Amino acid sequence: MHIEKAIEYFQTHQETMTQTYLDLVKIPSVSTATEHKADILRAGEFLKDYLLGIGLDRVELFPTNMHPILFAEKKSANLNAKTLLVYGHYDVQPTDPLDEWKSDPFQPEIREDYVYARGASDMKGQVMASVLALESVLKTSDLPINVKFLIEGEEEIGSPSLDDFIKTHKDLLSCDMILNPDAGMVGKDQPTLVYGLRGLTYFEVRVDGPKADLHSGLWGGNVANPANVLSSMISKLHNSDGSVAIPGFYDRVLDITEEERVRIASNQTSEETMLENTGVPMLFGEEGFSALERQGARPTLDVNGFYSGFIGEGAKTIIPAYAKAKISCRLVPDQDPMEIFELAKSYILSITPPTVRINIFLHSGGPAYLADDAPGAKNLTEALSAVWQNSITYKREGGSIPVATVMQRELGVKSLLTGFGLPDDAIHSPNERMYLPNWYKGIQALIRFYLSFGETSDAS
Repeated sequence: MHIEKAIEYFQTHQETMTQTYLDLVKIPSVSTATEHKADILRAGEFLKDYLLGIGLDRVELFPTNMHPILFAEKKSANLNAKTLLVYGHYDVQPTDPLDEWKSDPFQPEIREDYVYARGASDMKGQVMASVLALESVLKTSDLPINVKFLIEGEEEIGSPSLDDFIKTHKDLLSCDMILNPDAGMVGKDQPTLVYGLRGLTYFEVRVDGPKADLHSGLWGGNVANPANVLSSMISKLHNSDGSVAIPGFYDRVLDITEEERVRIASNQTSEETMLENTGVPMLFGEEGFSALERQGARPTLDVNGFYSGFIGEGAKTIIPAYAKAKISCRLVPDQDPMEIFELAKSYILSITPPTVRINIFLHSGGPAYLADDAPGAKNLTEALSAVWQNSITYKREGGSIPVATVMQRELGVKSLLTGFGLPDDAIHSPNERMYLPNWYKGIQALIRFYLSFGETSDAS
């Protein structure tokens, strides 16, 4: 009965709530740009005021060296209630290239059931879904769990203040469950629970040759070309079957069990859809695994950037003084990011010719993450299934969500990773969008999730 009343409240106030979401999206809270620092604060204040307005017990903006972190809390009357922590971020990516937008990125426009605007999907839409679902519960019934919010303004620039905030506010953030709706769905009719994230080792390789660019006519044939050398070395990082050639790279990689293969195959995304989404003529990858298995359950190595020599218009006949490449390895359990860096460094040094000098240095790293046993998973999957009238798709995400591993390490709780965005939402790109029918369903699913703890306090 409580669930029906809360959903009815949302449906009755759907238009007003949608406008609140659009009002937040209008704020150009671009965290990378100093000229938008006041807008970042304005977005934080918007959420603070709204959360206070719907009756939360405590709402506070904590200053950091850059952009403030919002904490909010609503306590249940049940003294034995479980505590849910909801994570989100209110900052957004820049809008460049602006001329590719079909409408103003900060004047949300609804076209054919989609809201087009920067942050519509990533992740103001997900944050507001969590907030509006809670509002619908608070306006119609007693809250069976304690709910806390941790919403930052620096996620799009790597969350430089978040780790320290979590470490120094463990008591404030203590919880039994964590909901992170910063993931997404694999399709409009496929509610999705992300239970695995790949880790990352990101490093840079620089090859130096002559002390300055040289005339290729005078020195070609006598001086090793750093671009040629680095290209040759990169070509040796993979075997012909698509596997990574670095010795020891796979030593700690866990085999994919038959149960795991079945779970991964619950994702109905076809290879044809992948081709359509990427625009490539054919998929490529490690032999012996499906595309979905390679996407989230197998490690990779990719060159993310390559620079050398003259890259302007026209011609300039030189042997460049240096070449550099940025390389990332996506990791799976139980690979260690530092060990993978040392293995990669050792192998690259072993194939470096004596005709050049080389420097290899680490940018960042983080471990892989598995959370198929995250507390509250049963409640969330049942809530999603009830609204979409479809079984859950389980997904191992190919990318990384660092905050999930930080929270597990510091708070001792694994996160529930879900969301209501779609693969073609164009997040971080021009014409970002959110499919409104799924957003509405997402709010109803979160209402069911919040209230699912009313009959039992078991967060299994």
